[in-house]
Amino acid sequence: MTTVVIGSGINGMVAAAELALAGREVVLVERAPQIGGFIAAGERTLPGFVHDTYSSWHPLFVSGAAFAELGDALAERGLNYSNNDTVVTASTAEVAGSRRTVIGYRDPARTAEAFSSPQDRDAYLGMLEEFGPRAPFVFGALGAELGSNRVAAGLGWKALRALKPKGLESLARDALTSGRGYLRRNFTGWEADQLWTAWLLHSGLGPDQATGGMMLPVFAAAMHQFGLPIVTGGVGSFLTAFERLLRDSGVEIRTSEEAEEIVVVNGKVSGVRTSSGFIAADTVLASVSPGALYDTLLGAAPQVAAQRAGAQTYRPGRAAMQLHFALDRPLQWEDEALSEVPLVHLSDGAGSTGIACAQAEAGFLPTTPTVVVGQQSAVDPSRAPEGKATLWLQLQEVPFAPIGDAAEKIDVTGGWDSADLRARYVDRVLDRLEHFAPGTRETVLASDIIAPTDLLAANPNAIAGDPYGGSAELDQNLRWRPFPGAAEHKTPVAGVWHIGAATHPGPGLGAGSGHIVAQRLISGKTR
Repeated sequence: MTTVVIGSGINGMVAAAELALAGREVVLVERAPQIGGFIAAGERTLPGFVHDTYSSWHPLFVSGAAFAELGDALAERGLNYSNNDTVVTASTAEVAGSRRTVIGYRDPARTAEAFSSPQDRDAYLGMLEEFGPRAPFVFGALGAELGSNRVAAGLGWKALRALKPKGLESLARDALTSGRGYLRRNFTGWEADQLWTAWLLHSGLGPDQATGGMMLPVFAAAMHQFGLPIVTGGVGSFLTAFERLLRDSGVEIRTSEEAEEIVVVNGKVSGVRTSSGFIAADTVLASVSPGALYDTLLGAAPQVAAQRAGAQTYRPGRAAMQLHFALDRPLQWEDEALSEVPLVHLSDGAGSTGIACAQAEAGFLPTTPTVVVGQQSAVDPSRAPEGKATLWLQLQEVPFAPIGDAAEKIDVTGGWDSADLRARYVDRVLDRLEHFAPGTRETVLASDIIAPTDLLAANPNAIAGDPYGGSAELDQNLRWRPFPGAAEHKTPVAGVWHIGAATHPGPGLGAGSGHIVAQRLISGKTR
């Protein structure tokens, strides 16, 4: 029989490829005209300027189990990465009239050398050293079927034997700690906070949410080891390689076709009804939101009543925006060391980022948003004509339906449909950037603005403009993602599986859920 994969984001593509390579007949159904979900690229501003529309950085993918499985096959089909072997990330801010910048290098020791406190230098290297023996269990939890009592217990027992009771308790304590709390407990100075706190936004967290204390060492260790690789020539090449692999493996790809119903007969899936007809199937993997799965696709299935109720309680996280610019020249930072850094945060750490998160979650446009500055063309010159540059800005503290402006300067009437609101908020962001890279505005040749409402229009999984598939707070994370009773990927309908950012291990390009479910099906471990 046939396996139908609904949704072609990273999890859908990986699951379809792995299942097909294992000999299964697979149909990949995608409502959009092209595969990829929030992986897309194009000349969005001017000819010759290639922008990664949404996601761009691939450390989670190249370090993950899916890449170990598929990486060689993708490389054979044209996938190449560009990376910076020296520097990986930085953060710059102005605090009490004083400018301060901290840079993260691939070399941990070089990174720590810049910390003003000798105690903090030792603490930073100690954090990474402590993470070493923890890594198999942290990454094991992020790559395992954690909703399974058997799997969770087995992982816990292995961790207990390796880390001993004291070490396991310390790991659990960090996992329950916020990023702000973890950094305050372990560091006396500002450098570690300013360098790494804003990275929590990339996992759907904020400085004051649990699990931040576990994730900060994960980010630091991963980037020291893998850097911030980007796809050479833009992520369009990533999609081309994946499409070639899928077709070469026998996957039938159906784009511009929407899945409307998962048909259930006698408690088992019998197929998928789409906008173009019916596909008979004995297995369905749905990379959709909980509401789309239980309210719509399985809306006629009585056995998912409890899950349907759970889906109604599932919360989106903060909304986001993407801003793209074609520049007449690369950014000219006041601190020239930032010119070669792939990704720079404009943030002083938990202070400014925590305030911006609180303002956005309260429905207000942040006064001083954290700005993620991507300099892809500094890593991959093919992204822009010679002497020019692309600029990729991401904002991760945005209200989907703003009720006001924290600075009391922007009229939010009309929400993101208002061209004036969009323009004035982009001006605020550019003002922030100009403060650290003067003259940026005069180099802008063209721009493209993607507001929270545009994210939802592009991808229905981005409920309320949240590109991370739902809040990653602890009560709907790890063993409880998306909610208790639905955290093991399989549903009460035999043959129907839930994958995607709304399922464990959550958002990102690691393709964790797609790989987990595909391997369960391949191995026959479906109970």
